[in-house]
Amino acid sequence: MLNPKAGIKRRNMFGMVAGTAALGGLLADAAAGAQAPQAAGVNRNSAPSQLRITDMRAIRIASNFDYPIIKIETNQGVYGLGEVRDAGKEGMALVLKPHIMGKNPLNIEPILDSVRNFSNQRRMGGGYSALDFALHDIAGKVYGVPAWRLIGSQYRNQVRCYCDTTESSEPKIYAARMTARKKLGFTFFKMDIMPSMIRNRPGGLNTRGVATAKGLQMYGEHIQAVRDAIGWDQPLAADHFGPLDVNDAIRHARYFEQFELAWAEDLLQVGTLGSGDAPRNWRAYKEIKESTVTPINTGESLFGLEEGFRDLIENNAVDMIHIDPLTAGGMRESKRISDFASMYGIPTAIHFAGSPVGCLASVHMISTLKDFIVMENHAVDIPWWGDLVTGPAKPIIQNGYIPVPETPGIGLELNEEVCKAHLRVPGYFEPTTQFDNYIVDEFRIGGPYPHLDENGNLVNAR
Repeated sequence: MLNPKAGIKRRNMFGMVAGTAALGGLLADAAAGAQAPQAAGVNRNSAPSQLRITDMRAIRIASNFDYPIIKIETNQGVYGLGEVRDAGKEGMALVLKPHIMGKNPLNIEPILDSVRNFSNQRRMGGGYSALDFALHDIAGKVYGVPAWRLIGSQYRNQVRCYCDTTESSEPKIYAARMTARKKLGFTFFKMDIMPSMIRNRPGGLNTRGVATAKGLQMYGEHIQAVRDAIGWDQPLAADHFGPLDVNDAIRHARYFEQFELAWAEDLLQVGTLGSGDAPRNWRAYKEIKESTVTPINTGESLFGLEEGFRDLIENNAVDMIHIDPLTAGGMRESKRISDFASMYGIPTAIHFAGSPVGCLASVHMISTLKDFIVMENHAVDIPWWGDLVTGPAKPIIQNGYIPVPETPGIGLELNEEVCKAHLRVPGYFEPTTQFDNYIVDEFRIGGPYPHLDENGNLVNAR
């Protein structure tokens, strides 16, 4: 429950969040209502009121988790880049193409509203999110402002990161890998605590593949080694514990208390109301949270405030939320979710495992968040990752932080040569005529059909 001392009624909360998100909409309305005089002053290369979407195309970059990248083109040469959730498919965005063709891309919220019903949890939120990124990229270029200015005010000009680190069954090896991350300048760490790490040790796992009491002590050897290597003063989170139910999760979280983890992530994997990393079982998470002092974190594959996060937040079922902007709804919706959580005293961590396109778009959004902890990156061991784009300062991650771009839009362009060298699917932004007609739709009346009219005559008409 919300603290009554705050004096904020529930009916006002959504209004406050919506008011912040509406800032970008006001900019678009201003462009539509003040045409020619502002067009030259705002952007020499675009007349905002006449701007129209003319195409959507895509590529897919081969990586640890493939990167589906979309490009929305307009009639004035201004285009926007977006990204579907890692390991998803570009088709999740391309099916939305007929719904946006011919529309003014500066009308960001109306366009997103028109396709929201075609989104869902996990990777099915990726199309909506990619569209959001691309529209903000276009709008920022048209108005000559960085994308973050379209959604709010800036709380930070650099974003703290932690990186994925390959696990090992040997505690000393795992500790050495984490030490190497610290030498790169990272100041926040996360390790995977996976059943596979102790599978070959007698008594470590039960018949369900879950750590026994003895197995938890084996996990502890790894955590202790990492803690000793990076320092007990350094924040350390953990993830990937196996197919845990509620009681398993509580047992794990209580054991982890001695290691003072920054959080235990996606503990619950088995449940009757939801499973895995899209946990709509808020009651189970609340039970887990109330049974331990280890901070509980989840949400990386939830879409939307109302659809995914609201129950977790309003019922105070987690200590922090874990938004992936490439599933949650892009810049605008992710900020909306985080701002709503802030009113309940719940901070935000950001999950991310995509390309620099989604990364920098997320960084813009994060710069406007009030209660932000840290953002993930899964590409520190991919030497060509930053070379996929031009524009931002290199390396993109500098001493554990990403500077927030100040250039218009997202602030990057694709490096065509490097992208072409890493394509999963042949072809570089090829035509997508197969998506010109509606594939997903709501109520839409078709053309004429043979039937009897009011006079009993056979006609072929509507």
